Order: sequence, then structure tokens, then C-alpha cells
Amino acid sequence: MTTQTTPIPEIYQGQFGEFTITKDDRSGVIIYRASLAIAAFCFAVATGLVLFKDNLNLQVITLLYAVFSLALGVSLLSIHIYMIELHRLLQVFWAIGSISAIIFAFSSSETLVETVYNYPLSILGIGFTFAALTGIYFKEAFCFNRLETKILTPIVPLLLLGHMTNILPLRIEEVLLLFWAVFFIVFAIRKAIQAIPPDIGDKSVFEYLKNQK
Repeated sequence: MTTQTTPIPEIYQGQFGEFTITKDDRSGVIIYRASLAIAAFCFAVATGLVLFKDNLNLQVITLLYAVFSLALGVSLLSIHIYMIELHRLLQVFWAIGSISAIIFAFSSSETLVETVYNYPLSILGIGFTFAALTGIYFKEAFCFNRLETKILTPIVPLLLLGHMTNILPLRIEEVLLLFWAVFFIVFAIRKAIQAIPPDIGDKSVFEYLKNQK
């Protein structure tokens, strides 16, 4: 009769001590990456429909945006960021943007995309969602030196502020939107094939910061 042995977890040396990676840690990373992939897919599909399809039912864009926003919210719950205050700030930004989108969607006779396009100042509300997304891009660029997130980090505020102030020609806005969608997909794909431990980070730092509080 053979007995099964429990695999010994790998021990990592962190800045403030040793730590191990648990099944829950890995599940959190998978959820983070899956939600980012869903958000990227919805954003890319919506962008493609807006740029290349005529006679589009704009309510489809509203539905895609809703799924995108929910997926982004899940990713902000499961992302690993050492600075707790920054993590909470990004979540607050997402909440403000989501509430604004709900208000615009139900208070206007136009669809959500028409409201944002025709009334650029609406970005002062809904734009908080994209500020949270930009925070993810910045974190990934800083931690993993990814080219696509280095490109996305300035593209998002440039497009949103350019539209809000009405200083960008329509053609430039379309090009920036297309670049955003393409590089967002590239980012999601590269995250999917990245090793899991780097996304978990140094757990000893999290424990140290928790004890400091």
C-alpha cells in the first residue's frame, strides 16, 4: 500500500523574511489575469464596433462597457500592490467612475457612448474608471518594465483629456483608441503566459507593512 506525500511548498526569500506561495495566492493571480482579459476583450470588441461597423446598435456598447467595468473591478480587488493606500485609491476611482456611468446611462435619453461623446465633460465622472485602469498599467510598467503598459500609461489620459478639452481631431482620437485596444489585448495575453509568483510579489513586504500598522 502506497501513501501519498504532501508536496513541500517552495520557500522564497523576501526582503523581510521567508514566505511560501499558497493555492489561494495562485487563485488570486488567476482571477486578476482572467478579469483583465475579459476587460481587454470587451474593450477591444467595443472599439472595433465603434470604429469599423456602420448602423451599430449603441446599446451593445453599453453592455460591453458594463462587463468591462465589472471585470476591471474584480481585477482591482485581486491585484497585489504594496502600497495599501494606492490600492484603495484605485478602487475608489473605479467606484466613482462606475457610479457616474450608471447615472449617465439611466438619466440620459441617449446611450452611454453618445453621452460621453457628445458631452465631453462627462469624462470628469466616468473618467475615474479609466484613471483606475491607468493605475494598473502604471503598476505593471513599473514592476515588470512592459513596453505595452509604458505605451498605454500616457495614451489613456492623452485621449480622455484631449476629448474632454476638444483639442484632438477625430482622426487622432480614433487612432489613439485603436492603439489602446490593441496594446490592451497584448498586455492581457502577456499576463496570461507570465509566471505566477512575480504577480504575487514579496509576501514578506505585505506582512511587514501589515505589522507596521
